[in-house]
Amino acid sequence: MLYLGCAVWAFRDWVGEFYPAGARSQDFLKLYSDRLTAVEGNTTFYSIPDACTVDRWAAQTPETFRFCPKLPRLYTHHGALMPHVPAALDFLTLMERLGPRLGPIFMQLPPSYSPARFTDLADFLTAWPQKRAAIAVEVRHLGWFQPPHTDALNGLLTRLGVGRVLLDTRPIYDDLEPAEVDPQLASERRKPKVPLQPVVTAPFALVRYISHPDLPRNERFFKTWVPRLSTWLQQGTAVYLFIHCPDEAQSPAIARHVYTCLQSAGAAVSPLPWLSLAQPPAQLTLF
Repeated sequence: MLYLGCAVWAFRDWVGEFYPAGARSQDFLKLYSDRLTAVEGNTTFYSIPDACTVDRWAAQTPETFRFCPKLPRLYTHHGALMPHVPAALDFLTLMERLGPRLGPIFMQLPPSYSPARFTDLADFLTAWPQKRAAIAVEVRHLGWFQPPHTDALNGLLTRLGVGRVLLDTRPIYDDLEPAEVDPQLASERRKPKVPLQPVVTAPFALVRYISHPDLPRNERFFKTWVPRLSTWLQQGTAVYLFIHCPDEAQSPAIARHVYTCLQSAGAAVSPLPWLSLAQPPAQLTLF
């Protein structure tokens, strides 16, 4: 299965293009799930929703849709992870209200969380109830990308069946004009410049692609991502692909373009609801 989406669903500037003209904010999630098949749950990183809100998310989306909620920063960005295991499990219980819509939980670690905390990470992931929900880890300290730590991390994740989040920030760093000439790129460049190590350590892969808003600037990266994703899908790996963009208005169109590239390459992609709308919206502007 390919689960394709963006970082958010509540983006008002999508009204009139990705969403129909006149769409109301309370309908955004329903409209989003009529088009894409997953969403990266950034909202839970900053604020934990109440049970009624989670129930409403479930009611507004089909069972085939997937949420990948991010563990709250209260648990991941305040030193060691192990003291936060009980609270993290309470968060999981809350997210389980999504039922079959719950995809992998997404744990993002800060740049300060180094390989010196390997034992803490291993203990936390061992304590995580994998049978209840899968989990994926994004590391940002550069030490995790260097030997021997990268091998130790990949070995740990593979042994436990935990995903490694693949963050690709190359499109906003490679061969670009200085960031100060583009405030949007400057803002997006707060994301770390880390090496891309495209490994699969679980039955699924979770990819966060930080796209350049100018579509042609992404094409050389798509040329390697499309065959890689096609191979993973062919091997039976579930792929969660999330498209970010400094100009968030362009994210859905870039996501759709990646999907058509995979189709053209003969990848075994699951249907994209967007392409089956009775009256699809006008083609999004990519430039």
